[in-house]
Amino acid sequence: MATGVRDYYEVLGVPRTASEKEIKSAFRKLARQHHPDVNPNDPKATERFKEINEAHEVLGDPEKRKKYDQFGADWRQYEAWREAGRPEGAPFGQGGRVQYQTVDPADLEDLFGSDSPFSDFFQDVYGGQAGARTGRRRSDVGPMSGEDVEAETTISLEEAYRGTTRTVELQTPQGPRRVEVTIPAGIGDGARVRVAGQGTPGYNGGRPGDLYIRVRVRPHPTFRREGDDLYVRVPVPLDVALLGGEVMVPTLKGTPVSLRVPPETQNGRRLRLRGLGMPHMRGEGAGDLFAEVDVRLPVPLTPEVRAFAEKLRESSARGS
Repeated sequence: MATGVRDYYEVLGVPRTASEKEIKSAFRKLARQHHPDVNPNDPKATERFKEINEAHEVLGDPEKRKKYDQFGADWRQYEAWREAGRPEGAPFGQGGRVQYQTVDPADLEDLFGSDSPFSDFFQDVYGGQAGARTGRRRSDVGPMSGEDVEAETTISLEEAYRGTTRTVELQTPQGPRRVEVTIPAGIGDGARVRVAGQGTPGYNGGRPGDLYIRVRVRPHPTFRREGDDLYVRVPVPLDVALLGGEVMVPTLKGTPVSLRVPPETQNGRRLRLRGLGMPHMRGEGAGDLFAEVDVRLPVPLTPEVRAFAEKLRESSARGS
């Protein structure tokens, strides 16, 4: 006869402050990982699976969880003792087995056919009543969705601009499986691409989980990205900055474009090239490309340029 049980929070690997969503997620992940069908050669898988189901049967129910947090593993005995009118004697473990009749673990029991989904501890303490009442077959259990899977890949800024594909290899109980993923143009660093139905298989007709690819975009040596806009430093000769003219600006298309620089353009000024930024992932169009003016001095100085600079200095001095 079992004499103790592990802390249910420890079984599911969650803190006592875990939300209902976190508890459900932990249960689904562990249930699939330790399901006997997935681990046919592991004799401990069945017991581990039963233990996981126990923990979720209690922590997944807000009322049961509240009582478990207050009374620990003895909460069911306390309830039975209280509902019986609080007869004399201690409510926990005194005077034989307690048979608490409101447990309904049918959706877990059926995963094992005629076997109970609860461990020996539950059978010893609660007399096996929950399992005796159901009598349903494994094939009657409802569908159980598969688990989502997440992977990561890295692409260049050029690939993010054009869109690209990646082949991801997934390790499954049935062996390696390759999935080709289409990465859309304009995707941002850290964004995820969803591939429906390519996660782990479901159980008993349940839909498979999805595959999520988190995309990392490598920094570019020339372009800086902010949202869907791009920024690039463009060398501008001093005479063009002073008198105006044209310079060539690189683009992610691979073909430079001509940019008109207005006269008296200060160093660091940003000039906009509309529609030459990153494509918008949602909707048509694209961001803008900003050319940041980087005025370059004509060095080494020729005698003519030196003479011009000296006259410019004299003019500035008189003006001040």
